[in-house]
Amino acid sequence: MSANRYQQHFTVSWDQLHRDVRALCHKLVERDFKGIVAITRGGLIPAALIARELNVRLIDTVCIKSYDHMDQGGLDVMKGVDHDGDGWLLVDDLVDTGKTARAVRDMLPKAHFVTVYAKPEGRPLVDQCLTEVAQDCWIQFPWDMGVSYVEPLVDQVRSQAPE
Repeated sequence: MSANRYQQHFTVSWDQLHRDVRALCHKLVERDFKGIVAITRGGLIPAALIARELNVRLIDTVCIKSYDHMDQGGLDVMKGVDHDGDGWLLVDDLVDTGKTARAVRDMLPKAHFVTVYAKPEGRPLVDQCLTEVAQDCWIQFPWDMGVSYVEPLVDQVRSQAPE
């Protein structure tokens, strides 16, 4: 699969991510979890925000790699956990094709699996998500973007004007 499959782009700001995670937590606040398992790396920041909102102190990780920039490569499980997920909240930023989700579901079949964002191919694999997006949408997360100086418009126009 290549970057050509993405026809739409959705940029998530830090503020939007905080609002979305908080909204997801409203759906989880009545439940009592032993702990949280974050799927690295994308699930780390949402898991930390969820841990704060739900006052969960026990956090573990499943270290798995499935993305290589904008292309999905092979699956590499670098670290698992020593339980089946019973009573645990499993967190990732996004479920896309479901390749990672299937592997983690096999490892933690009893966990309650949530993602902030979900695409149609992977959506059936998670118990809850906040926002569903099109399969051909590339989500740009704030931790993948940098802040840089933007020249004032008047200076941009003047620098392009013929002398």
